Amino acid sequence: MTKKRFDKFNPITINILLLTVVLLLCIIGFVFIYSASKYSAEVLYGNSKHFVIKQIIGFGIGIVAMVLVARLNYHRLSKFYIWIAVASIVLLLLVFIPGVSISANGSRRWIGYGSLSIQSSEVAKFGFVIFAATYMSRNYKTMHTFKTMLPVIAVGGLICLLILLEPNLSVTLCVGMVMLIMLYLGGINKKYFVLMLIAAGLLVPILIIIEPYRLYRLLAFINPWANPQDEGFQLIQSLYSLGAGGMFGVGIGNSMQKYLFLPFAESDFILAIIGEEVGFFGIAVLFGLYILLISLGIKIAINAPDRLGTLLAAGITSLIACQTLINVAVVTGSIPPTGIPLPFISAGGSSLIVFMSAIGVLMNIDKRSRKNNFAVSK
Repeated sequence: MTKKRFDKFNPITINILLLTVVLLLCIIGFVFIYSASKYSAEVLYGNSKHFVIKQIIGFGIGIVAMVLVARLNYHRLSKFYIWIAVASIVLLLLVFIPGVSISANGSRRWIGYGSLSIQSSEVAKFGFVIFAATYMSRNYKTMHTFKTMLPVIAVGGLICLLILLEPNLSVTLCVGMVMLIMLYLGGINKKYFVLMLIAAGLLVPILIIIEPYRLYRLLAFINPWANPQDEGFQLIQSLYSLGAGGMFGVGIGNSMQKYLFLPFAESDFILAIIGEEVGFFGIAVLFGLYILLISLGIKIAINAPDRLGTLLAAGITSLIACQTLINVAVVTGSIPPTGIPLPFISAGGSSLIVFMSAIGVLMNIDKRSRKNNFAVSK
């Protein structure tokens, strides 16, 4: 008898807590995307619900994708790891082809036609996780050698280079951090790991210096008030927004910075609007949800039934953690300003769909762990 491609759902095996946290984050996103964008959406599109409607559509597609992926055995997914890596690279190359790519604010990060678009890097970063986890699980006995670890570095490095050329330094840093974490967990020689850390530490300032706009952003980070109407403007407005929130905020819907003062208020800087409207207490609750989500991901990775499951879960969880950390650091002025969405919260349909699909992978790994534990107990 042939095995069915999709596993029959058993509600007991679904990680209800994981699903609940993700849904809560998405709902919080709906509320604050609408609050942050209703004025700008009305001005730009004549519809105050423009951004939140797009997010809800992305959520609907994301739910379907999450359910399908949760039912698909992650081992079947891993069989296509090379094709997934190739597809990720092709998607990143397409952003440089006129007529296919969509440019905005001096960057080429999207491909599509008309109102339909997808951000290639959102797909590529998870494609890299699937590739790296599968490759390392199959070659774990020799991952300590340079020859064996080279394909992971080559694919990860190429993806980082293509994302950097869009340009998108923040997502490049995020993928680079995840690559280092996965290589460490995959058994890389500690000597090589230290050398890679040193190389990464030297590369970041070089990348900032060679591009004038990145250097200007660094100077704005050091002293945003030196040029408050240009490079320092966005960071200053973000800090104003967070400062106005105080302990409990000014109330949902009552932000002043969303009235075209804070650029990208509904996307990369939505955390500033959240801080303004619900204050430190609301931000603490939000951080609590992220900490719980990351803890659940770590638990799934530890309890995974095999090495592939562990590396997949660890890679997905690392990506969520790194992207959240970078977004928070940018909005609070802890690192130079750079655009990256807050997972599950920021406006962006392709980001939401891909993240929810990744949660489906975590659910499938968790389900198989529970099945194994049940079989052993019997």
